[in-house]
Amino acid sequence: MNQAQEPTTGIDFVKIEHVTKTFGSVPAVQNVSIDIGKGELFALLGGSGCGKTTLLRMLAGFETPTSGKIYIDGKDMTNVPPYERPINMMFQSYALFPHMTVEKNVAYGLKHDVMSASDRKDRARQMLDLVQLSDLGHRKPHQLSGGQRQRVALARSLAKHPKVLLLDEPLGALDRKLREHTQFEIANIQHKTGITFVVVTHDQEEAMTLATRIAVMDRGAVRQIGTASEVYEYPNCAFVAGFIGSINMFDGRIEAINGATRVGVPRLGAIFEARENSNLAAGQNVKVAVRPEKIHISRDPPPAGMNTIEGMVDDLAYFGKDSIYRVKLATGAVLQVNNVNRHRTEEGGRVAQWGEKVWLSFDPSSVILLRD
Repeated sequence: MNQAQEPTTGIDFVKIEHVTKTFGSVPAVQNVSIDIGKGELFALLGGSGCGKTTLLRMLAGFETPTSGKIYIDGKDMTNVPPYERPINMMFQSYALFPHMTVEKNVAYGLKHDVMSASDRKDRARQMLDLVQLSDLGHRKPHQLSGGQRQRVALARSLAKHPKVLLLDEPLGALDRKLREHTQFEIANIQHKTGITFVVVTHDQEEAMTLATRIAVMDRGAVRQIGTASEVYEYPNCAFVAGFIGSINMFDGRIEAINGATRVGVPRLGAIFEARENSNLAAGQNVKVAVRPEKIHISRDPPPAGMNTIEGMVDDLAYFGKDSIYRVKLATGAVLQVNNVNRHRTEEGGRVAQWGEKVWLSFDPSSVILLRD
């Protein structure tokens, strides 16, 4: 999807510069530097305890960096209190006032602004129209669905026209189908408003669907920043490769580099070809990784020019649109293969059954070589 507006070229609208945060002797964020463009929808992605929420709270002003600087629109915000920052924050709990109508919830943050009551009402209605809830302004929060409450919270966060909107796990309280639908809505709203969004999430699919760029965090540090396709197809380390999506990863050793890279993988009992990589040298130890969907599974031997290995179907799971095969090799290693069920059959489009001999093949360009 990724309908979020592309950032304005050459502008570091939000600049996080060598920021560190420690609690006592425990480092929560370690020397993080990130530049976020104006109008970008940027995601901080990582597991629990990786530092992403602490970083978001420092952007909001709820925490002060132990060291480093935070700039917004060219101004140093490092020690500026939250209420003086051009920022608003949407919390995971939504924090709607149960005794107020939807319209009054949206207008609540405007009550201290220099504007008339009628202007506040008009602004609230504009925001409700933006999130497609204009006909529900008279209701109370308990009369709304989870998805509707989420949009009310978003409308309230946008009402003050912040320069930056921070979203902390915004879809965590929604079920899967509603979460998928709401991802499109958030991206469309961000595109319409042009406001810079910074989203914290542990959900890799959510980050990849929403964001123009993603910062993958681990133990307080940023491991990689890039678009969804960059961090998925070209991870820069074993952690990112393993955290984003499913992957088969084994230890290997570079055997030769001559037009293509030949890499031995003892656990698989084979030597594979990969694209030539000028950053590697013969004799170097590497991690060798292949995404499950890049591997073709067949009962018949594949054509020449492909990396090929033989095995037996050890396990099989049918998910409707695709099937997951776990194929055991002669060495005892297991490779996971994701096969799209393109044909409707009584067996769910399966290309092989449990215990059957199969051939696995993948293009050299699909092999990811990582130095760690």
